[in-house]
Amino acid sequence: MKMAIREAKVALEAGEIPVGAIIVSQNQILTRAHNQTELLKDVTAHAEMIAVTAAANNLNNKYLNDCTLYVTLEPCAMCAGALAWAQLGRLVYGASDEKRGFSRHQPNVLHPKTAIISGIMEIECSELLRSFFDRLRAKIN
Repeated sequence: MKMAIREAKVALEAGEIPVGAIIVSQNQILTRAHNQTELLKDVTAHAEMIAVTAAANNLNNKYLNDCTLYVTLEPCAMCAGALAWAQLGRLVYGASDEKRGFSRHQPNVLHPKTAIISGIMEIECSELLRSFFDRLRAKIN
């Protein structure tokens, strides 16, 4: 999760919502990613989506059933759907997303075999997001 937090900080420095993701297989990092929706002008450029595409390319396989995704924020329904199609083996996330997180809207969207672990380094992950949105609101007002 510490590496995912580092990726979230890269996103923060770039003016993106600070979400970072790492995909690991057999104790090897396959990919690191962070939100790039502003840079790419693409609403689908979430850290998880970028990480899944890169990991699949790295493995030359569309299925990630032997992989673990570490992500700083609970995936949204779109990202969870992609994780389901990729048959992700394990999802580990830090901060819960009470507004857009998949578990509140589509709790069964992930592949049935995907193990889920939540709340890892939750305080650190939440603080990155909270400080980003506090600064954004201060600029608006």
